[in-house]
Amino acid sequence: MGAVSTAPTSPAARVPFLKGHGTENDFVIVPDPDHRIELSASAVARLCDRRAGIGGDGLLHVVRSAAHPEARAMAADAEWFMDYRNADGSIAEMCGNGVRVFARYLQRAGHVEAGDLAVATRGGVKKVHIAKGADGPVTSATARQDGDITVSMGRAALPRETVTVTVGGRSWPTLNVNMGNPHAVAFVDDLDHAGNLFTEPPYTPSAVYPDGVNVEFVVDRGERHVAMRVHERGSGETRSCGTGACAVAVAAARRDGVDPLVTGVPVTYTVDLPGGRLVITERPDGEIEMAGPAVIVAEGHIAPDLLVPSETAAI
Repeated sequence: MGAVSTAPTSPAARVPFLKGHGTENDFVIVPDPDHRIELSASAVARLCDRRAGIGGDGLLHVVRSAAHPEARAMAADAEWFMDYRNADGSIAEMCGNGVRVFARYLQRAGHVEAGDLAVATRGGVKKVHIAKGADGPVTSATARQDGDITVSMGRAALPRETVTVTVGGRSWPTLNVNMGNPHAVAFVDDLDHAGNLFTEPPYTPSAVYPDGVNVEFVVDRGERHVAMRVHERGSGETRSCGTGACAVAVAAARRDGVDPLVTGVPVTYTVDLPGGRLVITERPDGEIEMAGPAVIVAEGHIAPDLLVPSETAAI
């Protein structure tokens, strides 16, 4: 990763940011249409620091696909690329809540309107639908009543290799679900049994996930209704995880014997997370749709020192 270019980070050319969340999975948003900013991992970690930075579960770097080397091949299908980073600065393939917040930013900035659009990600091009919000003038009372955003998340893969997760002397088998990023889903009797999810729960065999894994703990709340907690790889426990909710719905459908690839009937699960509710539908062709809210809560400018690579930053 290179250093941030000097022009956009000079005091005379401050770098803008926004803050948004989807079911309280929160993100720092850095608009950079022409890809003038090369964000180092250390700079991302400082921006996401909740005490010394802006604070967030991750960072959404907003770049036109044609301007980013990782996305140029997708430029014909999606104008915008979500260059997503975890809170520790590591690069991630995909973030479901992040895509919704990314789309909300594009709408707020006037780049897109309510309706259908495509977003390029490292997990491929994602189809997004922005529902229209409440009718009438936007006021302080209605500004946060925008319609839900639905994201087509693609198909899940279910690798055969699985792990056993152990917390506090209890162990559970998991289902390996890949949503463009890896998930280990465990069904438990009580969400408190997950313990402290700030650090990654121990699992064996570790070789199944050499680069780490997102771990979901799930309980039943009713018919086609579950609740979950999640440890997100690179971020710790978060209030919500969109790809995790999709992985949980896929795992629950297999457990419950309603796999739509077998039955030919779509199945919908309501997934409650600490930060809100998502609705996940898996269709007979395997396509998974996730619907939920996305809100922009703040905007401002980044102090230039936060963007300086750590090896040159003042201590």
